[in-house]
Amino acid sequence: MEEKRYWFNTKTKEVEEGPKSLGLDRIGPFNTYSDALNAEQIVRDRAQKIRDEELEN
Repeated sequence: MEEKRYWFNTKTKEVEEGPKSLGLDRIGPFNTYSDALNAEQIVRDRAQKIRDEELEN
């Protein structure tokens, strides 16, 4: 049995169960609905972490 996967649609600002929209318009996959709903913040946090690591080196 396959686990449910979720994507965040950046155009509609809605969570999709399974990849339904164009790849250009979605972020994911995520294991939970909640993570997909917070996708934009997760991406910002990850980008900030990468920038911080680059500044340390």
